[in-house]
Parts: sequence; C-alpha cells; structure tokens
Amino acid sequence: MDLTSLTTIDLPPTADFHCHLREGAMMELVTPLTSGGCNTIFVMPNLEKPIVSVTQALTYQEKLSRLAPNVRFLMSLYLHPDVTTDQIELAAKTNIIFGVKLYPAGVTTNSQHGVRDIKRYYPVFAAMQKVGLVLNLHGEFTNCTPDAATIYDSMNAESNFLPQLFTLHKDFPDLRIVLEHVSTKEGVEAVKQCGLNVRGTITAHHLWGTIEDAERDVFNLCKPIMKTPDDRLALIRAAVDGSSKFFFGSDSAPHPIQSKTEKECAAAGCFTQPWCTSLVIGAFERAMSLGWISKDVPREVIEGFLSHFGRTFYKIAQPKQEATSKHSIRLERKGERIPRSIKSSDGTIEVVPFRRDEEVMTLTWLN
Repeated sequence: MDLTSLTTIDLPPTADFHCHLREGAMMELVTPLTSGGCNTIFVMPNLEKPIVSVTQALTYQEKLSRLAPNVRFLMSLYLHPDVTTDQIELAAKTNIIFGVKLYPAGVTTNSQHGVRDIKRYYPVFAAMQKVGLVLNLHGEFTNCTPDAATIYDSMNAESNFLPQLFTLHKDFPDLRIVLEHVSTKEGVEAVKQCGLNVRGTITAHHLWGTIEDAERDVFNLCKPIMKTPDDRLALIRAAVDGSSKFFFGSDSAPHPIQSKTEKECAAAGCFTQPWCTSLVIGAFERAMSLGWISKDVPREVIEGFLSHFGRTFYKIAQPKQEATSKHSIRLERKGERIPRSIKSSDGTIEVVPFRRDEEVMTLTWLN
C-alpha cells in the first residue's frame, strides 16, 4: 500500500497496547481525547499511588470508562510486593486485567516503587505463566537501578537490560512477555531471537524521532529516549516486517507544561494518543518517501501492526467480532494540524503534544 499517493485510507480500529492516562484532573482532561482511532487501550499502572491490587485496577477502569465509554480499557498491575500469587489468580478471572508491568526501580515516572530484585518475583511469574497474564517489561537499567558494577546512561539503558529479557524467557518459556516501547536495533533483534511468547511494542514517537530531536525540544523527551537514526530505521522496518512480533503501543504520557519547562530535570514523556494512528501512518509515509521501506508494504501488514497482532497476542476479540464496536476508521488529508497545546476548561492544566503544529491526517469513525 503506497501511502505517499493516498488521500484517504480506511482501516480497522487501532489497539493501543501501552498508554498512560494518569489520574485526577489530568485523567479527566486526556481520557476523553482518546480519539486517535483506538477502541482498545491497555492502561499503565504507574500512578502516584501505583495500581497494585485487583480492586484498585477495577476502580480505575470504571473511572476511565465513564470518561470514554466507547473505549475498552484493558488494565495492568504494577509489580510490587503487594502483587501476590493470590492477586494474580484474581486478576486472571476479571477479563479486565491482562498484564503486570515490571518497572526497574527509578527508571521512569513513578517508578520509585519498582523492582530491585527480579528473582524475588519468580513465584509471581510462575503464577502468571499458569493463568496466562502477560508480563510487560520497561526494559531499561539506569544508574537509579541497583547494579553498582555497571555505568548506565540513557543510550545504553535498553541494551543493558536485554540479558534480563533472555533470562526471563529461558526461566519461564510459556510466560507471554512484552518488551515495551522498543527503542534500539538491539532491542528489535532481541525480540526476534526469542520465541513466539515474546513480543515488542513500538511507539509513534520512536518511529519519528532521534536523540537530536529530544535534545532540541523538551516535548520530544521520553523514556526510553529516542536513539540514533539507525535505531529508528530498525524500528520502522520491524513495524512493517509482517512477522507479528511487533505491534503498536503509543506510550502516550502527558505531563503538565510546567513539569517540562520549569524543572531542572524535565519530565519524560510524549503526549500522542489523540493523534496516534495518524502519526504512525505519517511515519510510514515518510519512510516510504525517503526510500527507507518499500512502497509495496501490504495493507494487512499495516493493519496487523496497528490493530490485529496485539489483539491476537493478548487473546482478545478482533474488531469485527466486537458487536458493540464501530468497525472502521478513515484518515483523510484535510490540512489538519496538531494543536500547540490542550488545556483543561479552567485553564489550570496545559499539555503540549508531540509534533505540535505539524500536519496530520484527519481521523473520523465510520459506523
């Protein structure tokens, strides 16, 4: 499908398998804007008070569903000592909680309660393997994580985590694992080397940017940080290789503008969810126009990355099987631009999107 020559594209609804919707006033601002072509969103649990119980996850899901009733929110637990094998068994029965997120301590927003000794959780992983919950990995080690023998930085944090991925896959071969927001060519190759129970998500912003973009503009700063042009190329090619090893997860992560501009250490996260499908299609179109990928990428490969591969891995219904869902979305070239910011009705919260002021295809839902 040559995206460079199309003015209109109809697609099945996107499934976003990694999204941050926050809490409180920020949640109320961004959740109703989850209109980026997604009818299924897998929600991250790293709130200020992390989601460590089934009760917390179900309560959070109810709040989100009231704000965006047309979206199916899939929930996750935050790996923590309170996440016991009993909680895992309860979670598996909900048909709402689909995964457990492992944050190495200190790697990203609200990860201070994260994991310092992965082997401590081997009984939990065994329980997850038994009941079929997915282990979601924030695959980075940084200087905040407890390994004094190694010096980590933002550019090698993912690569240094990959031996842990291989160990977990070896020790729990039937455990479904997702290496979240893959950002390096080494991460791509690691996912490919593992068996079919290991997959990777790729974000829209990592398909667009490199470390130079993050250095130029604080609103491009994210964790894991954008890497080199070679890494970006590896991600783009992985997203369209048709193998089903990779699928879409936006890692959309809104922050108040003040936390990006008024702090010595800016908050890491790119806000993309309301435009995520258009951003991915735009990144593929640019890659085709520059000759990075073929213009003959099959439609089913693009649809697979955005919609089908992730649903299959998580064992949830495909769009046409969901009786309550709208069955397709349409993208059209109408000159729409991503706004410079969005604000709450009282003006107290302002969020600046990724690629603000840039043109994107306009998205509408088809009944």
